[in-house]
Amino acid sequence: MNRFLFAAGLSLLCASAARAQDVVAGKAAETMDSGGYTYVRVQEGKDSTWVAVPQQAVKVGTDVSFAKGMVMTDFHSKTLNRTFKTLIFSEGPASAGHGGKAGKVAVQHGAPATSQLSVKIAKAEGKDAYTVAEVFAKRKELDGKQVSVRGKVIKVSEGIMDRNWVHLQDGSGDPKAGTHDLIITTSEIAKPGETVTARGTVAKDKDFGSGYRYQVLIEKGALKR
Repeated sequence: MNRFLFAAGLSLLCASAARAQDVVAGKAAETMDSGGYTYVRVQEGKDSTWVAVPQQAVKVGTDVSFAKGMVMTDFHSKTLNRTFKTLIFSEGPASAGHGGKAGKVAVQHGAPATSQLSVKIAKAEGKDAYTVAEVFAKRKELDGKQVSVRGKVIKVSEGIMDRNWVHLQDGSGDPKAGTHDLIITTSEIAKPGETVTARGTVAKDKDFGSGYRYQVLIEKGALKR
């Protein structure tokens, strides 16, 4: 837990952890980005709950459903200079379902994707090889094309929308801009800490609904050790 918070540059002063909360679902009533996180005020009826997730596009007014996470009370965010009476740290979408409908919650392994770990992985070989940063920078021209990216598996979320989500880092990119961590969607299994070469199709500005939109992904990835 400490590594999760320190990696985001957040303070634990005056904060205490409560029990893990179930899926949080409702309308995104308010959002803000800071310190590598997106803060979302989830409105359900007359009640609202603040949730912090790894930075992503969440549109106000859309239905959202977040996985359970650690509840922090009197949590002070240095980057926002704001204290939240209650804040839930979630890893992201709860399931393939929309509007908070119950579904399979992802099994997650590894470090938070917002962290930039001390990795330096050599670029994959071949004409279709790119670094993580290059995929982000060239996402428009690469959209729909096959690419190969070599990196270290930082985090794996299994069973979201019938696929596994593998986060790769190679040491390139800017964590403040969110261009250091590339997601590969795949049917294969990966373990945090291993180095793989992922080959798949680039998809830019991917919108899965429920307010979850990504600058770029590599879809239908094949993993080579």
